[in-house]
Amino acid sequence: MTAPQSMIADPAEARDFLAANPEIAFIEVIFTALSGVPRGKRVRRSELMTIYESGRLYPSSMLVADVTGQDCEDTGLVWGNGDPDYMLRPVPGTLVKAPWLGDDVAQVITSMYYADGTPCELDPRHVLARVVDRFKPLGLTPVVACEIEYYLVDPVRGPRGEVHLARSPHTAAQPHLIDVFSLTDIQDFAPFFKELWRLADVQGIPLEAVISEYAQGQVELTLHHRPDALRAGDEAQMYKRLAKGVAQTQGMAATFMAKPFSHSAGSSMHLHFSMAGADGKNVFASEDPEGTEQMRHAIGGLRETQSQAFGIFAPNANSYRRFRANSYAPTAPIWGVNNRSVSLRVPAGPPASRHVEHRFAGADANPYLALAAMLAGVHHGMVNRIDPGPAVVGDGYKAAADSPYQVPGNWYAAVDALHASPIMRDYLGDTFVEMYCAVKRTEQDRFFSEVTALDYDWYLRNA
Repeated sequence: MTAPQSMIADPAEARDFLAANPEIAFIEVIFTALSGVPRGKRVRRSELMTIYESGRLYPSSMLVADVTGQDCEDTGLVWGNGDPDYMLRPVPGTLVKAPWLGDDVAQVITSMYYADGTPCELDPRHVLARVVDRFKPLGLTPVVACEIEYYLVDPVRGPRGEVHLARSPHTAAQPHLIDVFSLTDIQDFAPFFKELWRLADVQGIPLEAVISEYAQGQVELTLHHRPDALRAGDEAQMYKRLAKGVAQTQGMAATFMAKPFSHSAGSSMHLHFSMAGADGKNVFASEDPEGTEQMRHAIGGLRETQSQAFGIFAPNANSYRRFRANSYAPTAPIWGVNNRSVSLRVPAGPPASRHVEHRFAGADANPYLALAAMLAGVHHGMVNRIDPGPAVVGDGYKAAADSPYQVPGNWYAAVDALHASPIMRDYLGDTFVEMYCAVKRTEQDRFFSEVTALDYDWYLRNA
């Protein structure tokens, strides 16, 4: 089955871009595989039209590279199939200038296809597209947004590999208080935020307000809601790359690691969603703060499926350090209204804005896959009219401890749960689940085979 033409950019887009930007000499062709790390090629201006007209060949093994870029041979997509080339095709609306890389550099996001034009089932964008398509027979369109937390840190690590917070370009001091919602902290790093907003506008990324989060050096900026989940995923991925690039130009690093500091809050990627009906109106809209029956069914589906999808929301070993009681990171799939201690939160607001905030995913999650896994649970709940049970009032962490619904407590259990899930296989695809789990199991083996400084601290003399 070939891809809809709307998924592949028209060559006229590149032709018009080059005509309007004669200074552009290089274009970075970006592809995001299972690990969530953007990889690709830098090509010259003269190559761009060919890429738009006929695509660019790319080794299939990159689909299943681990987070460090190493091959994962157990997938069978390295030596087992001879590592054939597949075809990258540009995504509409993603060819933009990338000024932090130089005035002569642009970038474009791509998706992967087989030689016959069939979308590759391992491409995270296509995984998300298949889930979104499940809503069409219901006459519904997911409206989503990503809200991502991260830290600004010193790019130079200490002698034991430790990470330190970045210093303010104004005061040369590091943030030393939690100082949540601090305007002083925002002012101290104003040059970073001003450049971030400026370049977000250049790239068409709908970046909104910034806040100082609940940890020293941690910030959060919100992306605007989109009635196009694929575009929302593109913008989240573009934004993460932009933040890292701007930070680098100012002598800092932006890290989206889920838990970079042991005793500070972890970084999340909150996913906000509602549903637009055929008339474009929000079907969750209600005078009742608990929303409509359809919204409650969506929450019911999420409560039932979160343990099965957890290996996507928390994709790395470090991801599991974030989930601690009384930390603003959720610990069980429970829901409530205007309550930040639950994982599935219905924010306060006027009836027309009624929506759900999904709080499980870490900032290290692949945005496309996190959206796909969340929307799979939403669709499952709406189609099967799953009751979410009563909303939690008060301390969600206490309710989570008593809940019969729990999520995996470690990386191994989460990957096993995803692999065994018939629901996730139905929505995300058998081949995808098999390959994703194979990559994560390879990463597990590689990660836990390394002897760390903590091993020596704990066991060198005390074992």
